Amino acid sequence: MHESLNISMDTFPAWPAGKIQLLNWLSRFSSCCFLDNHRYASDKPNVEILAGAGIVDSFTLLSHNDAGLLQAFLDKHKGKYIFGHLAYDLKEALHQLPVTKPDSIGFVPLFFFVPEVCCLMQHNILTIHCYHAKWKAADVLAQIVEMPEAGEKNQPAVTLVPRMDRLAYLEKIEQLRAHILRGDCYEINYCQEFFADKVTVDPLTLYKKLSEASPNPFSCYYRNHHSYLLCASPERYISRNGNRLISQPIKGTSARIKSDAAADEAAKQALHASAKDRSENVMVVDLVRNDFSRICKEGTVQVDELYGIYSYPQVHQMISTISGEQRDDVNFWEILQATFPMGSMTGAPKLRVMELIEKYELSRRGLFSGAVGYIAPNGDFDFNVVIRSLFYNESNRYLSYQVGGGITWYSNPEDEYEECMLKATAIKSILSGK
Repeated sequence: MHESLNISMDTFPAWPAGKIQLLNWLSRFSSCCFLDNHRYASDKPNVEILAGAGIVDSFTLLSHNDAGLLQAFLDKHKGKYIFGHLAYDLKEALHQLPVTKPDSIGFVPLFFFVPEVCCLMQHNILTIHCYHAKWKAADVLAQIVEMPEAGEKNQPAVTLVPRMDRLAYLEKIEQLRAHILRGDCYEINYCQEFFADKVTVDPLTLYKKLSEASPNPFSCYYRNHHSYLLCASPERYISRNGNRLISQPIKGTSARIKSDAAADEAAKQALHASAKDRSENVMVVDLVRNDFSRICKEGTVQVDELYGIYSYPQVHQMISTISGEQRDDVNFWEILQATFPMGSMTGAPKLRVMELIEKYELSRRGLFSGAVGYIAPNGDFDFNVVIRSLFYNESNRYLSYQVGGGITWYSNPEDEYEECMLKATAIKSILSGK
């Protein structure tokens, strides 16, 4: 059963009210995914809004023994939109690297689902796909239109505390620099967690506030039963358009100075010229090129843009773009084996730094530094990098976020700590209750 309906946005509530009504309708489902690019212009595969609600069929991968079953699930549902996530914990199944720390949020390593209802907003058209017989597209439209535009709840201030204090963080960075000096690695992405236990929050309200404070092109509201992701990511992990694979790693961050246009432009130029940030960025570019060479046709891997500077509400980012033509004999699991976890959130060499991450980070990453996205009916796909995000488990009332950065021998521990605080600006502001 597959019913579809196309509606001109001219007959839909004015933007952004229609988007909010769709989000409010979607949030009532115990499993849902709402992907929003906040109308950032892009020449890469992207849609304005893509949302899936409810579950017709799903697949959970817990070990590498399930890899063949994953491809069977994807083949079974060709012609439909599939949503889902890849947690950082998937490294255990992909690379036989153990996960040793407790899980307080509850996202499994890999989960994909075919929704009961899929809604796509693009080019001034709302398209509704119904994959379950209990839904009629016209009824879905009527329910969305009838949803209130508001719906936010009062959210009292919440204070999250660091898993390690500042001095402990600085000491960890020095320990990692010693590993780099010994030649164990060239660069390592090191993250720290801020958390609150036994707190009650409204995830939908927090997501709306996060989107207002930091609208980014790979934002998402994602729920799987009691586990929530509220994401304001600016980074793409990987996408496929036809046989063309694209990755856009971020390495390099500087603060916006929106009160002074000249100073803000100077900050952009300083980031573009930064030897440290260029060094980090090109290391990750080389890592992605190497990853792509394992799954792309010989001679097709290229760097489309190096050291591009892009501006977002709180920060300027240095982003590079790498692409290549996927080999015909490569399947989705093999793409993950070659590229996941993404180099911007690990470092180089990838396997060794993942061992060091497990040793030196105090918290389990879970879905943080993983990916959320979709596979389109034609097999194209697009997945973000889960950063600048809040995580909440409604059952145990655990709330957290993580921030990190790339560490090289040239890293100044104090500067790295300040960069972490900068990346958490939007999240801290919405949790302050102001």
